[in-house]
Amino acid sequence: MSRTGFWIGALAVASVISASSVPAEAAAAKKSTRTARSTRARPLYSADQSLTRKAKLARARAVAMAREFAVTPLPRYKMDASGDIVPDLRAAAAIVYDPETNQVIWEENSQSQRSIASITKMMTAVVFMESNPDLTEPVTVARADVFQASTTHLHSNDHVTTDDLLHLLLIASDNAAARALARVSPLGYEGFIARMNTKAADLGLQSTHYADPSGLLSENVSSAYDLARLITYISGDERITSIMRTPEYTVYSGRRAITFHSTNHLLGRSDVDVRAGKTGFISKSGYCLATLLRLPQSSQQFAVVVLGARSNAGRFMETENLFAWMSNKVSSTLFATGTPTEAPQ
Repeated sequence: MSRTGFWIGALAVASVISASSVPAEAAAAKKSTRTARSTRARPLYSADQSLTRKAKLARARAVAMAREFAVTPLPRYKMDASGDIVPDLRAAAAIVYDPETNQVIWEENSQSQRSIASITKMMTAVVFMESNPDLTEPVTVARADVFQASTTHLHSNDHVTTDDLLHLLLIASDNAAARALARVSPLGYEGFIARMNTKAADLGLQSTHYADPSGLLSENVSSAYDLARLITYISGDERITSIMRTPEYTVYSGRRAITFHSTNHLLGRSDVDVRAGKTGFISKSGYCLATLLRLPQSSQQFAVVVLGARSNAGRFMETENLFAWMSNKVSSTLFATGTPTEAPQ
């Protein structure tokens, strides 16, 4: 099997040493070692330098993604026991699900319970929107929101709105935004998590359990089958799905502009019509993606979920492979029955 992903680049850190003068008394006391300790100069903070570093990191990530796509093996198909051509999956679990008929079109390990990382945030959005909140409500980001949040664009004491937090949650997969939404909800932080689990039970998601609203904890678990059903449920709320389809957004905290891009790299593609989607990754979960995609031949939609892919690029390529297989399957069926197809839009 080809290995996907790779490490590129390394950042060299230069230490600036300033010689310190040693008083005569201290030098006399340390004649045996003659060691002069140096102090490390601390550069002054510069907003321009910070933006430059962020731009360089963004370019490096883009280059890494492009190279990863280049070295990731092309998706393949295989023949199953009945002689049908089916996807040859390079991930731990996956499913193609028809939301209209609730039919599983294809699956592999779709009932297996796995860590789901930031795909957790789909339920975070569902529970927060249940109470029809005022999305203009101002929120001050708390220190606890950003503490060890891993992935966040927010700072303690930032002033944003709940709408800003929802966009950060679903576009940038911001962990501090997830914590802040749970904290300011009428349920309170702990009550919010309890409601996430109650909502999962209400929807019949038997393999799903939540331990926090962000997905940082590996105890957030579900299955490909449950997530296909959840994103089908979410498809009925345009307030959520419209945000999921947004590739880039900017929020403001005072004079600070916070611009972020979607973690879903299928957005903006001419060959894939993404109606909703959410990524997720921690080491325990692997690279995950839950999507709702529309076929180019018609308005028919399918939920495609990939869990435990081997690389960032891999989860998108696996999803594309499954969607292409489904598209060809539908086209072949329509052709065989003589049913006319709509021209691609």
